[in-house]
Amino acid sequence: MTTRGDNFAYALNTANSWLAGVCAELGTDDRRYAYRVLRAWLHTLRDRLTIDSAAKFGAQLPELLRGVYYDGWEPSRVPVKFGVDGYLERFAGEARVMVDEARLAAGTVARAVRARLSPGQLDEALAQLPEDLRRVAGGSAAPGPEATRARLDTLDEQVGTLVEAVRTLARGLEGSPTSGVDGGPGARAARLADEILMSAFRPETSRAAGGPGRKG
Repeated sequence: MTTRGDNFAYALNTANSWLAGVCAELGTDDRRYAYRVLRAWLHTLRDRLTIDSAAKFGAQLPELLRGVYYDGWEPSRVPVKFGVDGYLERFAGEARVMVDEARLAAGTVARAVRARLSPGQLDEALAQLPEDLRRVAGGSAAPGPEATRARLDTLDEQVGTLVEAVRTLARGLEGSPTSGVDGGPGARAARLADEILMSAFRPETSRAAGGPGRKG
C-alpha cells in the first residue's frame, strides 16, 4: 500500500533527479544556482505562453516542479510579449546572473528539460514563441561552425591589435627616463597605446564578434 509519505518521497526524488540533470548540463555542483536558473527558465517560458499553452506544458512537469512553475503566475497578464532582450533581462533578474550568462544558461536548462520530457512536449510549447526567442529559450541558438570561426578571427585581430599597442608603448619607453612626465615620449606612447586598445575593444567590436553584451 502506498502512503502519503511514499508519494512525497517519490515527488522529491523526481525533482532532485531533474535538478541533478540541470547541474550536469551546467557543469556545476551548486544546486542552489541550478535551482535558480531552472526556476527562471520555467517562469520566463510560462509568462510568454498563452494560458492554455502554459497549462498544457505545466501538466508535463513533475509534481514539485509544477508548483515551482506556477509560483507567482498571473493568468490575467499573460502572454507577456517580450522579445529576446526582454526574455534575457527577465531570466537574468530572476536567476541572479549577468545578462551575458543568461543566454547560455537558458539553452543549457532547455536541453536538460528536453531530455526528461516525452519527445515533442517541449517543442510544442516553444512553437508558440517567435522564432528568434524560440531558439534562445529552446537551446538551439548555439553558434555554428561559421559563427565560431568568425569569432575566432575577430579574437585573433584583437590580439594582434593588443600586441601592436604594447610594442608601441615599449618603443616609446625605451631610453626615456622621463617617460612619466606629461608630454614626454613615454607618456605620448602610453596615450597612443590606450587609444589603440580602446578602438579595438570598444563595445561595438564585442557585439560584432557575437557576444550578447550588456546595456550600460
